[in-house]
Amino acid sequence: MSALLSGTGLVRNYGATPALRGIDLQVGEGEIVAVTGPSGCGKSTLLHCLAGIIRVDAGTVSYREQDIGLWSEAARSRLRRTEYGVLFQFGQLVPELTAVENVALPLLLAGTGRREARQTALDWLERLGVAEFAEQRPGTMSGGQQQRCATARALITEPRVLFADEPTGALDVLTGEQVLGQIVRVAREQGTAVVLVTHEASVAAYADREVALRDGAVDPTGLGLGVGR
Repeated sequence: MSALLSGTGLVRNYGATPALRGIDLQVGEGEIVAVTGPSGCGKSTLLHCLAGIIRVDAGTVSYREQDIGLWSEAARSRLRRTEYGVLFQFGQLVPELTAVENVALPLLLAGTGRREARQTALDWLERLGVAEFAEQRPGTMSGGQQQRCATARALITEPRVLFADEPTGALDVLTGEQVLGQIVRVAREQGTAVVLVTHEASVAAYADREVALRDGAVDPTGLGLGVGR
């Protein structure tokens, strides 16, 4: 069976500085893959390329056997609103909007009616354990509460792939484990594949498989954080 998402020979440079040096990576349906390695090894760049946020300089990123590098920016943006979900380290909620408005945003952008989008957002806030904060703005919530709201927003479209870039990096250990546990639980329930970027062994331990990077390439030793299986 072919991979749901794959990167083949991925190269990305920032000026004269290489960030990715010919990386190959495949992710199957419902698989959770941890991309690990030290700071500056290319983890976030790889995630951004796979998600279609930035283009590679060479190589191919394929989703459902289609080369998304050939797609327009509008088409790739639409993909991220529908079949992809993206979760960043600091959540990046819109500060002027309430929690329920933030979570409903992907549905509204996709053309869902306001009432339906709001109700679905409330359901997701309940699912992530933060329904009581629905009418609060991000600035009045803790980091963990904000990240749960951001997780609900990333998952509300029931994406086929969730890209999570250091999703617990700004949280304390206990809160981080709670948020990550919820991400994994929901992903398992709906069969979402997850590309999880982290430098923490405790976070990578939630994955089915680990891909370790070093200096923009897959670490040939395969040691990484000692999680791969």
